[in-house]
Amino acid sequence: MKILKEQYAIKVSRNTISDDLAILHDCGLHIEHYESTQNKYYYDGHTYDLAELRLLVDAISSSRFITQRKSDELITKLLTLTSVANAAKLRRHIYVSGRAKSENEHGYYIVDAIHEAIDTRRKIRFIYTDYDVNKERYVTNGGSPYTVSPYTLEWDGDYYYLRGFCEERQAVRTFRIDRIAEQPKILNQIAVSPPEDYSPAHFSKCVFRMFDTDQPEEVQLLCHVSTMKHIIDHFGTDVKTESIDEERFRSNILVCTSSTFYRWIFGFNGKIKILGPESVKTAYQEMLRKALEEL
Repeated sequence: MKILKEQYAIKVSRNTISDDLAILHDCGLHIEHYESTQNKYYYDGHTYDLAELRLLVDAISSSRFITQRKSDELITKLLTLTSVANAAKLRRHIYVSGRAKSENEHGYYIVDAIHEAIDTRRKIRFIYTDYDVNKERYVTNGGSPYTVSPYTLEWDGDYYYLRGFCEERQAVRTFRIDRIAEQPKILNQIAVSPPEDYSPAHFSKCVFRMFDTDQPEEVQLLCHVSTMKHIIDHFGTDVKTESIDEERFRSNILVCTSSTFYRWIFGFNGKIKILGPESVKTAYQEMLRKALEEL
């Protein structure tokens, strides 16, 4: 109180200071209270508390999209938002065992360029890559760049994806950000507008991780009750289900059928079966048949 009076000319009273601090706390300032022979109050001046920073650090360290070097840089910057003691605690609890990380150091700038193109409704041009049998990167599309009208950036699983209209394919396509070779060039050309029925949220519910196909269709499944949590994990609580008996239920899902989706079905060892449509059942049977022939 003496410092407040002498250095800041603030008049305070022993009887009211606790009420004043309570008001500051209610306004969003994180003020710590230490009870002792003399009550002590402490405000560290930081925007984030320890629990919030721990969540951010965990998200960055576990993200496959961000390179290891960039993860370390970001975490170091985040730790400046708390005390030295708390920073030490956070560093001691970073465990990401065997986590594969992207090697594309351009990822940050690729995302920034795409956001700028979306905001200004401009087309972008970029080189897209894949891997050969020797784990060497090569340029797809015959070595030529793709020209894309970017619609949205979507996070799915561990990776970032760009979705937009591809001129070379004359269709809406999806590209994984870490496979874009370098920062896209923003062109001085107005982007093609999304279809009227384009919905990022709707599409995200249909895709099955690896974007093997972009065409969703309704599939009916016969499921054992033990798989309900997995259906909800992938398709949300508003997924269509109908109880058959105490052990089984039907579920109608909207999904982009692909090898990724079929592998997911197979992993339940018969507890999830495809009821229809016939074309999807046939595609699944064909995939299983080919797998058996290659044994």
